[in-house]
Amino acid sequence: MNEQQFHAGDHILFLAGDVWSGQLRVQNSGSPSMPIVFGQYGKGKKPKIDGAGLVEDGVLLRNVEEVEVRNFEITNHGEKPSPRRGVHLVLDNFGVAHHITLSDLYIHDVNGTNDAKDNGGIIFRTLGEAKPSRFDDLRIERNIVWRVDRSGIAADSYFANREHWFPSTHVVLRDNYVSDVGGDGIVPWATDRVLVEHNVVLYANSRADSYNAGIWPWSADNSVFQLNEAAHTQNTKDGEGFDSDYNSRNTLFQYNFSHENEGGFMLICTPGNRNPLENIGNTGTVVRMNVSWMDHNRLVNLNGADDVTVADNVFYVGPQQTVQALLVSNWEGWSKNAAFTRNRFYIEGSVSYGHEVNRDQHGLYTIASGWGPAQDIRFFGNRYFGKGAIAPNSEEFVNHAEAAPELPGSEPTFDPSHPECFSDFLKQHRIWMIGMLEKVLQTKVRLANAAS
Repeated sequence: MNEQQFHAGDHILFLAGDVWSGQLRVQNSGSPSMPIVFGQYGKGKKPKIDGAGLVEDGVLLRNVEEVEVRNFEITNHGEKPSPRRGVHLVLDNFGVAHHITLSDLYIHDVNGTNDAKDNGGIIFRTLGEAKPSRFDDLRIERNIVWRVDRSGIAADSYFANREHWFPSTHVVLRDNYVSDVGGDGIVPWATDRVLVEHNVVLYANSRADSYNAGIWPWSADNSVFQLNEAAHTQNTKDGEGFDSDYNSRNTLFQYNFSHENEGGFMLICTPGNRNPLENIGNTGTVVRMNVSWMDHNRLVNLNGADDVTVADNVFYVGPQQTVQALLVSNWEGWSKNAAFTRNRFYIEGSVSYGHEVNRDQHGLYTIASGWGPAQDIRFFGNRYFGKGAIAPNSEEFVNHAEAAPELPGSEPTFDPSHPECFSDFLKQHRIWMIGMLEKVLQTKVRLANAAS
């Protein structure tokens, strides 16, 4: 079938419950309003593509556009780890690829290598020096990615470098569930106005033993991350639920839920020693209206980024926890201009604030009071509650009597071994998330639409 030529408007449907060995290779393009669609017919389990570890990519889309791939089960497990992917979407000297959709896929058991980020569940990349390439209208939605190495849903791009910046546009990553991944959970690269909305990432950074986080952009402008949950990210190299990373401008995190991540809630970072023709740093990050609940080790790590706003968030530190509420650290340079305002800190355990004096091999920091060489780090208008509450300065601190809010009801859960339950879970989880956020934040949730 891979050698057959398809045309605009064709639907190539696989029988539910059938198993196909090897690789599904998509190599023809549709046309505007007439995409080529690969999908399922019949009732029952999704048709399965089993790479069996004998191919690098279970499904490969290379230099195509106006294509949709929907409703497949995909696995690619070999005898030992090696570069492998569930789905690999590649543009190489192609130009602009319009309208590609990857949706309702059940991707699991892909034992890629944890030595490289560009393998795992879904990898989308833009390459080639002769003809700049990018995606326009890329949708990655309602997919399950489970037990993969190293990355869950991640990008790679030659055009992330500012010397040949050519970002993808109208990219939406929405309603995906990513769990038990060796390294990073969800990572867009080389995008402008990407929308990352209502994704759940659990147990990222489980096996790589290197620097990974749950949900984050790299080399991306005007990104919006909203209504996402990141929890149980492992390891303290980085190990945060969320990260605003370098070579990026104007990243917005709002209405997200972070809990029980080993490395904490949020990393905001860039190296200070850089070539500005390649890396413009990290400026204009806004972190607002989020809930951090019993995150470990550190709440916010400000690591070289400038012009940062952290406002109107709720942080809860449990009774047995010892946490660095703000760690200002050094990545070949220190941050300038960061405002922390109108946040609420509920501190039942113990917290500290300060700047790095040492970092060990596990990514844990020893800190001293004050902000060190960092400049213009300001706390104002925040509120502090609980028996362990302290503030970074005496002028700021008032210990209020208000009890910590409770998370309402039971959060919906999902067992990825039962993908047939996923649609109901998504609906219930979105409703629960919005209700929880509105109760804890004490305000209405008003979502943005950055990709339109």
